[in-house]
Amino acid sequence: MPILFKRVRELRNYLESVRCDRGKNKLVGFVPTMGYLHEGHIELIKRSKLQNDITVVSIYVNPTQFGENEDYDRYPRDIDRDLAICNEQGVDVVFVPDDKEIYPNGFQTVVMVEGLSDILEGKFRPGHFKGVTTVVTKLINAVMPDRLYLGEKDFQQMVIIKRMIEDLLLPVEIVPVPTVRDKDGLAMSSRNTYLSEDERKSATAIYKSLLLAKEMVSNGERRMNTIRKRMEEFLKSHPHIKKIDYIEACDNQLNIKEEVSKGDRILIAVWVGNTRLIDNMEL
Repeated sequence: MPILFKRVRELRNYLESVRCDRGKNKLVGFVPTMGYLHEGHIELIKRSKLQNDITVVSIYVNPTQFGENEDYDRYPRDIDRDLAICNEQGVDVVFVPDDKEIYPNGFQTVVMVEGLSDILEGKFRPGHFKGVTTVVTKLINAVMPDRLYLGEKDFQQMVIIKRMIEDLLLPVEIVPVPTVRDKDGLAMSSRNTYLSEDERKSATAIYKSLLLAKEMVSNGERRMNTIRKRMEEFLKSHPHIKKIDYIEACDNQLNIKEEVSKGDRILIAVWVGNTRLIDNMEL
């Protein structure tokens, strides 16, 4: 069973005591999560286990990255289930802080990556990435890992965190892990639990629309307006696709592209019923 910590000081003291063993500095891999673990999280854990001596998983539903009228209160939580999964996967340490531990009384400091945080997800969820970068900075400072494991499904988030780490000279390496998908192509997400059976069927159109875009590019189409229009038509043909927030192409630095090329990504955010899902695919 992994060792469970709720306080930063105790976590730091323990990790400091086990990093050095007979003169060898042990490598620490860190997987930050909001819990309700799924196969995507498990893939991150497996990668960390392969590459490090100690794997730490944090489970914390961060309130500052949820906007007004978002799903903070109903976000799925099941700590016993999460701990059982961590145990099955051989996780060494689980960090489960409460809000007071992360945001103590008088908390006034935030971390913000300007520019990159205002586009795509940032446009539709103002303040979201400020909450993400602030909490990830605090978690990195609590764990002090050698490697940080992030899924490519949240591609914009990964790029922003990488920028933050480089800008703040934080001594941690980001390891990107490809998106894990269910058999029907839907990207793994804790929010998938919100979907009804019929909504789930419509949600598979997100992945199919990305494959459609990839096929168009393979056939020589480079104009994002044309690709976007075809994707929108396809998505809207499915009954539970309620709204499309954005379909955009960008390079690996999140520069928006109107003429796409190999290596760019298409990013998408779609409402399926009352559930907002994001996905992306490299071209």
